[in-house]
Order: sequence, then structure tokens, then C-alpha cells
Amino acid sequence: MRDIERQRALDTLALAFAADPLIRWFYPEAGQYLTHFGEFAQSFAGTAFGENTAWRLDGFSAVALWLPPDDPGDDAWMAKLDASVPSEKMADFRMAVTDETDDPTTRYWYLALVGVDPARQRQGLGAELMSRCLEVIDKDHLPARLDSANPRDIPFYERHGFKVTGESQAGRCPPICSMMRDAH
Repeated sequence: MRDIERQRALDTLALAFAADPLIRWFYPEAGQYLTHFGEFAQSFAGTAFGENTAWRLDGFSAVALWLPPDDPGDDAWMAKLDASVPSEKMADFRMAVTDETDDPTTRYWYLALVGVDPARQRQGLGAELMSRCLEVIDKDHLPARLDSANPRDIPFYERHGFKVTGESQAGRCPPICSMMRDAH
């Protein structure tokens, strides 16, 4: 994906996550959110652009950033959060994500970020994009995993075969729901 396309994808995600409970807990003021979300998203799921696992629909109105199995990842996204989120919030967040029970030997696809431009929501774009992504992912016959702090999104993921595998919460950090979809 070229730089201009990457920016369009990040812009769509910024619009889509403007009311996300976890992200807005990190950045409650509009200026904070607008300043920091793009850097966070780029560092959290940026390898999807290089791995060609950043998918979009309809002029970037729907975007999904998937991390493939064996993606080495890094902790740059956590460093971005450390630099931009108050330390007491980071302490709660770290405790919440440390509570996750993830088997490190299991290979899976990870849905880092998915969103639809609010002006285009309720038109089926999210479902269409998710279905297209899962068709590609299912060719690997591996499970898929995601984490969500937005309870309104859970039924959407369940319609696509994801099941809640746990919830973690610490301090004032919003609950984070972990979900898995079996290999197909």
C-alpha cells in the first residue's frame, strides 16, 4: 500500500474509533485523540501494510488491518502509548492485557483494527469486508483472534464465527474482550 493509501486507511480508522471505549479512555480529549490515534494505529498494526494484509472496501470506507500468523510484531505500539497516555492509565492497561491467557504456541491470524467510516455505517460494508478477509484467512486453515473493548461490536464478531474466550479488566481500564474463531 502506498503512503497515500496507508494514510487514507488510518483516517478511516480514526473516524471509526472516535467513540471506542478503550481508545477514548486513553485519549479523552478530542485534541489528544486526533494527535495520537494515527501514531498508535500505525505502530499497533503497521506491519499489515507491509504484509499486504491491510484490506479495504469502497474507497477506504471500510478498513481491516490483520496481522498474519508468525508476525514477529514488536512493542513499539506500547512505547507509543507509554509516551502519550498517563502512567496510571498505562499501569491499569498493562495489568489488564497481562491477565490475558494466550497460548504462545498457537498460530493464528490477529485482527488488529477494523472500522467503517461512520458516514457509511449500517450499509453492510463491515460485514462484506469481514467476509472477504475471512475467505482469505480460511485458506490457511488457522484460527483468528481479536480483542475488543467495545461491547456493541461483540455481536458483529459473533455473527462471523468468533466466540468470546475471556475478558480482562484492571483498575479503571475498560474491559477488554478476547475472541477466537476456529480454523475453517
